[in-house]
Amino acid sequence: PLGLAAGFDKNAVGADQLALLGFDFIEAGTVTNQPQPGNERPRLFRLPRDRALVNRMGFNNDGAAAVAARLAARRPGPRPVLGINIGKTKAVPEDETTRDYAEATARLAPHADYLVVNVSSPNTPGLRGFQAADRLGPLLTAVREAADRAVPGARVPLLVKIAPDLSDEDVDAVAGLAIELELDGIIATNTTTGREGLRTPPRAVAALGPGGLSGAPLKQRSLHVLRRLYARTEGRLTLIGAGGIETADDAWERILAGATLVQAYSGFIYGGPAWARTLHRGLAARLAASPFATLAEATGAGAREAR
Repeated sequence: PLGLAAGFDKNAVGADQLALLGFDFIEAGTVTNQPQPGNERPRLFRLPRDRALVNRMGFNNDGAAAVAARLAARRPGPRPVLGINIGKTKAVPEDETTRDYAEATARLAPHADYLVVNVSSPNTPGLRGFQAADRLGPLLTAVREAADRAVPGARVPLLVKIAPDLSDEDVDAVAGLAIELELDGIIATNTTTGREGLRTPPRAVAALGPGGLSGAPLKQRSLHVLRRLYARTEGRLTLIGAGGIETADDAWERILAGATLVQAYSGFIYGGPAWARTLHRGLAARLAASPFATLAEATGAGAREAR
């Protein structure tokens, strides 16, 4: 159930190789319709005392056309499940956002096992405003229609990735919208703009500047959002738990809370190349010691017991 979250393989250059490290699925991106260089460097920082990262990459990528051409040229053979995370081109005006996403979707959908609409990065001005239901609904509808036109006769699963900084009421609204639009799933969560509870001295944190915080400090808030989503969707959607997953215990906790799958990025950075396989062994041991025969049986069991 363990995937590599978007942000690591931004241009879909290493999905097949990364799978050899033990990841079951790879989420490439974030890819924008037009190529863009991203924000000025330095733009990625470690907070070792917190086992966290701060990034303000700014969706640096080769653009949808180049990524689509690269994926079309992949060698045949066994492949990992490949998701493609799509974001807004920074230079595109807000009133053209829907068209921008739809064009990227048309190019990328034929090469994706699933698609993710990213409206939760803090590093593209105005992007998080599209998490509001009245703006998110038309955007997701346009992406769904573009994907269906690009891959006729085959429904590419569509998910949305949300921020941990949403209020509980907004989380509920996204859950309701996802059910209404018949989305396939939600990823909970992206990075946070918060800096609370860090061990790194505040002056050192402030010196890094703005950006999204990922890693261990995100653990509890992401878990809270996941639990709320599961309670509102009652198992009708695939929920992917992300944010602060470092150990098999973390992954197991997300599954019991309602996650069908889990993703990580910062945990991989700090854990190293063997990290994914270590986590899998630990997760297998927890499943074997549980009353459940499969991870599917365990999904949401903690939430059901709490009712």
